[in-house]
Amino acid sequence: METQKPNKIALVTGGGSGLGLAIAEKFVANDIFTVIVGRDADKLGKAAKSMGSLCAPITCDLNDLSAIPGLVKQITDQYGRIDILVNNAGINMKKEFQEVTDQEFQQIIQTNVVAVFSLSREVVQDMLKNGSGAIINISSMASQYGIPKVIAYTASKSAVEGMTRAMAVELSPKGIRVNCIAPGFIATDMSAKALNGDIERKNKVMSRTPMGKLGAPADIADTALFLASDAAKYITGVVLPVDGGNSIGF
Repeated sequence: METQKPNKIALVTGGGSGLGLAIAEKFVANDIFTVIVGRDADKLGKAAKSMGSLCAPITCDLNDLSAIPGLVKQITDQYGRIDILVNNAGINMKKEFQEVTDQEFQQIIQTNVVAVFSLSREVVQDMLKNGSGAIINISSMASQYGIPKVIAYTASKSAVEGMTRAMAVELSPKGIRVNCIAPGFIATDMSAKALNGDIERKNKVMSRTPMGKLGAPADIADTALFLASDAAKYITGVVLPVDGGNSIGF
């Protein structure tokens, strides 16, 4: 008997680890065929293998903007369409403001903003043909308030939130919903690096998070699944903090 084809096809960037992997796992568990994209072929391959037949890995460096149209064409040629795009890939750098070089600043903007725009533009061209789609951008608490030593990251995530609203207004009339998740402090390798070496920062995070604990990657994954689903069919242009109350904590 022929197996039923999965209902939706998702593309998750940075899908080999951290929040991207958690989102991909949640999608696959809910019968969404998920293509994970990243730079580390080995890591992607292991992740895809662990998720089984509903996941496919594609190695691509999204900083190489010229590779993005080909990536999208490869996915649409192979799987027919892209219903859901999760712009999760991002880099961070912790450094004193006055020590950040132009090159370092531009590198973070390139990965976290320009590549997100470029990939979204290419995916939207496919979504427009189908008259539907859901795009989920990943922001950060860094865009909600000032955090020291992450100037480029903060600028990039503020840009992502502005792009989310602009995209939503322009694309929602055409059937494409665009939303953004602003994770609080989630227990991942990336946050561990930022917090474990800085006890003062870690204590500050905990003291202003009303729930008194770090979030889990699955908390972000649950939110992504909701925003990608028909349960959120009247939601567009929102920046949703998933942060244990951190953004309103005192």
